[in-house]
Amino acid sequence: MDGVSKVRNLKKKQKKIQENGASVSDEKIDKRKRNAVSEEEEEEAPMAAPASADKPSTKKAKKGCPQIELERHAVSVSGIMSAQTFDQLELTQQTRDAINDMGFTQMTEVQARTIPQLLLGRDVLGAAKTGSGKTLAFLIPCVEVLHRAKFMPRNGTGAIVISPTRELALQIYNVARDLMKHHTQTHGMVMGGANRRTEAERLVKGTNLLVATPGRLLDHLQNTKGFVYRSLACLVIDEADRILEIGFEEEMRQIIKILPKDRQTMLFSATQTTKVEDLARLSFKRQPLYVGVDDSGAEATREGLEQGYCVVPADKRFLLLFTFLRKNQGKKVMVFFSSCNSVKFHADLLNYIDLPVNAIHGKQKQAKRTTTFFEFCQADSGVLLCTDVAARGLDIPAVDWIIQYDPPDDPREYIHRVGRTARGQEGTGRALLMLLPEELGFLKYLKAAKVPLNEYDFPPNKLANVQAQLEKLVEKNYYLHQAAKEAFRSYILAYNSHGLKDTFNIHSLDLKAVAKAFGFAMPPRVNVNIESKAAHSRKAHKSGQAADYSRSNKKSGHAFSAANPYGKKDAGDTRQFVRN
Repeated sequence: MDGVSKVRNLKKKQKKIQENGASVSDEKIDKRKRNAVSEEEEEEAPMAAPASADKPSTKKAKKGCPQIELERHAVSVSGIMSAQTFDQLELTQQTRDAINDMGFTQMTEVQARTIPQLLLGRDVLGAAKTGSGKTLAFLIPCVEVLHRAKFMPRNGTGAIVISPTRELALQIYNVARDLMKHHTQTHGMVMGGANRRTEAERLVKGTNLLVATPGRLLDHLQNTKGFVYRSLACLVIDEADRILEIGFEEEMRQIIKILPKDRQTMLFSATQTTKVEDLARLSFKRQPLYVGVDDSGAEATREGLEQGYCVVPADKRFLLLFTFLRKNQGKKVMVFFSSCNSVKFHADLLNYIDLPVNAIHGKQKQAKRTTTFFEFCQADSGVLLCTDVAARGLDIPAVDWIIQYDPPDDPREYIHRVGRTARGQEGTGRALLMLLPEELGFLKYLKAAKVPLNEYDFPPNKLANVQAQLEKLVEKNYYLHQAAKEAFRSYILAYNSHGLKDTFNIHSLDLKAVAKAFGFAMPPRVNVNIESKAAHSRKAHKSGQAADYSRSNKKSGHAFSAANPYGKKDAGDTRQFVRN
């Protein structure tokens, strides 16, 4: 067993999940009920008691693979902050001035543990919760390396930071720009959706520190003549698990194969998976230092985060969401959906009925996504509907509520979503997970992942009574009707692609009730092939985009209509979905 496998041992206890048949009541989950939509929702509630911490184990390493050394340096910490300051680091005056200008004096735990080792030239594999300050943890050493090596534009690119999404790349670049404002080294960014020719011109002129998304970086490495990277000193792979989840595994392999091998490598990942371990084996050419910042923490989410769930029937889901948003219009709220089409429909619907919301999803053009993202960041209040394209790494200030309208695929995705709130040392926030009665089995997975949850109760008589108006609006408005059909269809496809089939079983859905949440009195006629290649593609790309199926392929589809709401072949067929 190689040293990288030590990372896997960190998750051993979490894998001891109870048998699928266990009831929710047996979990002893804290069910201190609270009203999710009443006027008392402003009161604070204490967190559930923390569980015991997992400890990493040690085993022998295989030959030929870099061994990961566990970091054992003592760092006095309080919450996510350490007792150490940036003044204690051996940094250039230019970097010190920039850090002071940015308003930072005390280091976070991840910064205190990683920066000194990175300044010594060590390779690091880091695991840290979102909002823990890891962006500065890898940027400061990169900037110091470039300065001490006296990089100039003619030397080409000396540091590359790879990010999974465009929004996160923009955010990292903005931090890098502030950090380098007293330095003479150049910086730049390349990402999908931007002007490739302009990017190429800047790369040829010389970009010392480059922030990039995987696909566009590989494009430039392969096709941009004059892009100099032979002197690369630092490679940073941020949110490695997310990069792999959204389908960039092959691009990463090619990038690592192309880049110079004699470099310092930093790989950060909020969660450790088999694919991340494989990428670590490929990336590190020497023994890396493993910094498990979360090893001493009992819970997988931030201390300032109050988390809860509510059980809501399928036909009441939109009513609960509408009621909640209407009562919290002065707050900053993010709502997560399982597909782009669902985000588009709900954004159009809510804006149409004068409940203003913004939306961000993977099908938007990059300019629109960027504008919406920064507008929401700068706003004191507002609602952002989004897919998981916005769930990872983004630092959105002062988010009050995270609403998971569609449940995540697994506990890791849950943690990434709620990581958008309660960020920083004093950060606070709330998260609400909406579950159907048949989805309560998901709670045992969250408990195993050390996610503390309270149950929120909602009185049905306090829900906005707008179902009749919703159905009338969807029926009469052609645009909303078509958007609702696409959203309904995408919801089914996303549900079918769910990884936890024991909990999220598509055949357990009451499609008539589900359709009501999209404004239909009866399920609309849509063609769905739950075994198609596109359904599997949706699972492979968990960026929130629903697969685009051919509507004309009726032989492979399942038709739902008022006359046949469950797609059955005949009256004796008890299945909700029929495979042709």
